[in-house]
Amino acid sequence: SAGLVQLAIPQSTFLPQGTGGIVGYGVASWFTAAFSDFGARLLLSFCALLGGTLAFDIDWMHVAERVGSLTLTAINAVRTRIDDFNDRRKLRQEKAKRGVQIAAHVEKEKRRAPPKIKAPKLLENVGKKAEREKQQHLFESAELMPMPPLELLDAPKQSGPRGYSTSELESLSRLLEIKLADFGITAEVVSVYPGPVVTRFEIQPAAGVKVSRISNLAKDLARSLAVISVRVVEVIQGKSVVGIEIPNADRQTVNFRDVLSSAEFDDAKSPLTIALGHDIAGSPVVADLGKMPHVLVAGTTGSGKSVGVNCMLVSLLYKATPEDLRLILVDPKMLELSVYDGIPHLLTPVITDMKDAANGLRWCVAEMERRYKLMSLLGVRNLAGYNRKVKDAEKAGTPIDDPLWIPDPVLELTGEEQSAPALETLPSIVVVIDEFADMMMIVGKKVEELIARIAQKARAAGIHLVLATQRPSVDVITGLIKANIPSRMAFSVSSKIDSRTILDQGGAEQLLGYGDMLYLPSGSSTPTRVHGAFCSDDEVHRVVADWRRRGTPDYIDGLLDEGGQTPVTAQELQSAASSEDDPESDALYDEAVHYVCSSRRASISSVQRKLRIGYNRAARLIETMEAAGVVSAMGSNGQREVLAPPPPGGDD
Repeated sequence: SAGLVQLAIPQSTFLPQGTGGIVGYGVASWFTAAFSDFGARLLLSFCALLGGTLAFDIDWMHVAERVGSLTLTAINAVRTRIDDFNDRRKLRQEKAKRGVQIAAHVEKEKRRAPPKIKAPKLLENVGKKAEREKQQHLFESAELMPMPPLELLDAPKQSGPRGYSTSELESLSRLLEIKLADFGITAEVVSVYPGPVVTRFEIQPAAGVKVSRISNLAKDLARSLAVISVRVVEVIQGKSVVGIEIPNADRQTVNFRDVLSSAEFDDAKSPLTIALGHDIAGSPVVADLGKMPHVLVAGTTGSGKSVGVNCMLVSLLYKATPEDLRLILVDPKMLELSVYDGIPHLLTPVITDMKDAANGLRWCVAEMERRYKLMSLLGVRNLAGYNRKVKDAEKAGTPIDDPLWIPDPVLELTGEEQSAPALETLPSIVVVIDEFADMMMIVGKKVEELIARIAQKARAAGIHLVLATQRPSVDVITGLIKANIPSRMAFSVSSKIDSRTILDQGGAEQLLGYGDMLYLPSGSSTPTRVHGAFCSDDEVHRVVADWRRRGTPDYIDGLLDEGGQTPVTAQELQSAASSEDDPESDALYDEAVHYVCSSRRASISSVQRKLRIGYNRAARLIETMEAAGVVSAMGSNGQREVLAPPPPGGDD
């Protein structure tokens, strides 16, 4: 240690032998001469350390642990102080930022006007007919009136205030904005339209917000708002806002008499005006079946489809007389439309047999062709022009003779003079099929061809189709039917696929049922939400009974016969051209019958391959076998059954 002190501390004048004394001087001099200054310092330091450890019994491991523990404690304390300082600084910054935001929000709320709440429309414009019926009938009885009185329908029930109050609507508007903000969408409710079933909130999204983001949140919004469903209307005509439709807590029933009493229905001039219900704002919704000109109605069981069809029929009975409108009703279920049996508007009793329904459609095709021939000979373009020309001729005293009249050959032989009858006005014909999926299953593809042909050409002839089904699948609502029936009414369905099948877009799967529907008129790509009116069975019975008292039906004989009233043959409905000669005179007929009876396969393709003939000739052979009773008619699956027994012995 003395040598180390001698080397470490410089020479001092106060100590003659140096700072290490004589011993230190000697040790330092010897070590420096032997190991140099650096080596001497290093060895002396090691010796001093070793001597101190032995002298004082020092545990260097314990010293190291103690020093390390103190060091870590000091580091943690410094780090904690730094973290606390940073947290306090961030808290002060967040408080300042929150204060600025609150102040800005308060200032914004002061400047912003509350959303415009449109008061629900009550029955403001009452039709003239309803006003007249309020007066006492002094000089005429109800039986002498041209149309049934509105008194036959149930009056609307008096209820309390409809829907939400103004304060509740404002609270819902703010709640909707908060929920949208929770999902990262900034929007402002600008107007509210309360209705009898749903309330539409029109929101203005912030700049850069895509509508698809809001549409994808429909289920999340329904969950957060605790409602059954939420429908997002992406496009509202004439506005740059997005609509969000939320169901009301207390749903109200749309009274059918309210719709028929409205000025919209009473002022409609067309005898084919039908009442649908109310829109989301409570305004009556009516449509003209003559402009549709055909409509497809689809929805699941219990969605209100049958009630909607009944409302259409009762609307027609309140708008048209038997001289203006005739009906053909097809009811496979034998329950829904049988109540209308016996009214004077019917051309034939309500059809329940699907084979008779197919014959009825064939009669419609024949009547369509006959009307087109008459309009062509008279030089008019539609049924309205035809009726106008016939009426003008009658007023002028020069009635028009029927150009299609054929003299009776029996009377010609007797020499009795015959004259062509004068033309009369023709009524519009509406064919209502309550469940055409059942018809397609029983009769087959021929019905689809008949429906497509009527839908393509019958508008100008005054023949209109109303097709209803509860199976909105692609095998029922085929592309051929959809292409020719542009007007659709979609009630509640179970999946988005069914909605796309009906409307070519989603939305019907979010409806509430019980008459809630989406109405897609012809020429429009955006459906309108309509709350269908409710017409009870008792109301239908009362209206039908009133019409039965006014007259009896004038049925057309032979309308449902297999071959009667059908100038259009089955070959005209198919792509194959028929031969005017007797088909059984075909040289290959006997060979074809032998092959079919032997192979038990009655298909056009198999006969075509076996006999190596064309498709049209093979089709004529199969149709001739059907007429002869060799094979059955084509079933719903497109197959025919071989009725004739196999030939005795021998193979083909």
